[in-house]
Amino acid sequence: MSANPMPTEIETLSCELCLEEIPVSEAKSEEATDYVVYFCGLDCYQQWLRQAAEERD
Repeated sequence: MSANPMPTEIETLSCELCLEEIPVSEAKSEEATDYVVYFCGLDCYQQWLRQAAEERD
């Protein structure tokens, strides 16, 4: 037996836009001023960018 057992549950994060659960090991991150935002893929990231630009205008 191993002295350090493997975790049975995979740690996940929520995509900032669609809230889909994604494994921490596969999370893409884009840093903002004071926090980190995670996205499940480029489609969600690009949609988030468009929404942020519209809110600024």
